[in-house]
Formats: sequence, C-alpha cells, structure tokens
Amino acid sequence: MKKTKKKVLVMNKIQFAAIFDMDGTLFQTNKILGSSLERTFEILRSEGSWTGNTPLAKYQKIMGVPLTVVWETLLPKHPDHIRRQADQLFLDCLIQEIKQGNGQLFPLVMETLSTIKQLGISIFIASNGLVKYLEEICSYFGLHEFVTDIYSVERSSKGSKTDLVQMLLKDYRIESAIVIGDRKSDIEAAKKNGLSAVGCQFGFAEENELADADLFIADFSELQTYLSKWILKATHQ
Repeated sequence: MKKTKKKVLVMNKIQFAAIFDMDGTLFQTNKILGSSLERTFEILRSEGSWTGNTPLAKYQKIMGVPLTVVWETLLPKHPDHIRRQADQLFLDCLIQEIKQGNGQLFPLVMETLSTIKQLGISIFIASNGLVKYLEEICSYFGLHEFVTDIYSVERSSKGSKTDLVQMLLKDYRIESAIVIGDRKSDIEAAKKNGLSAVGCQFGFAEENELADADLFIADFSELQTYLSKWILKATHQ
C-alpha cells in the first residue's frame, strides 16, 4: 500500500480537538462488514484462490488493524498479489454497500458532532481505514460539515494510529486533545501522545481492551457531557 502524505498549512494553533476513530466508533462497520467480506471471498473462491468458509470471525477479532495486517492474517499462505486483489475487492464491496445505504452511524453521532463543534472543539478522524473508504462514509452521511480533516493510515509511513495522531497534533499545532475510539490502538495512540482517551464500549473492543482509557462511554450522550466539562475545566485553569 502506497503511503501518501498530505501537506497541511495551518497559520493558527488549535486550542481544543477531538480525534475520533471511524470503525466501531462513529460508523457501525458490522452492518456492512459481513456482506462485503463474503462477497470478496466469493470472488476469490470462484477464481480458485480460496476454499472453505469466509473467515468473518477471524476478521472481527482483529477489526481496527491496518488492512495489510488483515490480509496477512486472513490469507497467511497467499502471495502478495492475491492479498492486494482481496484488498481492492473488499474496498469496492464496502463502498458499494455504503452507496446502497446499508451502512449506519451509531446513534447520536450527528448530534454529538454538532454539539462538539458548537463548543469550539475541532473534530478530526484518525483511522486505519483507507482514504477512499473514509471519504465515502463522510460524504454519504454529511460528516464533512463537522470534520476538519481525515487522517488515514495511508498518510503514515509507520502504519500506526500512534504515528497518525502525532502527525495530526503537529500539523495542526493542537494544544489540547482527546482521542475517542473502541480499540486498544486508539487508547495507546492517546497515551503515547500525552492525551486523554475515551473508550467506546459499543464497538469492537474485547474484554479489558480499553482498560487504560480515562473514560468509558456506552453511547454518545455521555461523550457530550464529558467534553462540555472538559472545556469548562480547561478554560478555567
């Protein structure tokens, strides 16, 4: 996968930022994951590149890792060109599902993003997903109205969420930020960059995976309350 680094020109510092993961945090990926993966492996089976059932359960366990790791895990004995083919097939299937209206945001996402923006908090997305996929979600659901920028794993030469968040903080000269996500990589990205972490209990996380988060939320209404208090506390320090 080719890494691309987008130039960001920022004149002023950003005082407050909320950095969201996408899959299992803003977007209910499980709504389109199974059908997209099944279609991908159906094509691989028809071409003789795969036998047996679609490894959906295996993918769900590693959901949130970069796609290079996904295909190394799901197709461990296959050559690189088959993995690249599967990657493209899967991306095409996911985008088709989104365009057909089969995807869905988590409840209260739009209302929460609107509230966050009104509080003066800049909103970012940092995801291990590909740019084309992330842009399709944002375009379909109108997230661009709220989101300042999207940092895809394709921007990072290291392919890590920690690196993405570090780049984002530097590019936009962010003074204070919170990372919101549903996987251990999100919590680690926050902690290794000296940020607070909010763990989403409604995503793909397994038991104890979010143990190091500063706050756990069961839905986005709790996040609205927390961020309001965060801003109030920060502005009075």
